[in-house]
Amino acid sequence: MQRTTATNARKKDAHEKIALGGLIVKAGLRFEKRALLLGALIELGRRLKADPGERERLTAIGAEAFANDGE
Repeated sequence: MQRTTATNARKKDAHEKIALGGLIVKAGLRFEKRALLLGALIELGRRLKADPGERERLTAIGAEAFANDGE
């Protein structure tokens, strides 16, 4: 039972990482260096903590990008 739980946890983790990688590709950042991507995410985290309105603004941009997938 414990082995099954660990296997399921690894599968879930792998699926989440693949999905997050897909977001990098969707944003057009596939060929950027990992250090730049990590720096951008760290800065984003800081901005989200400092300005609650930034979360709403960026969520709207992302929602629009997902909505345009069908086009």
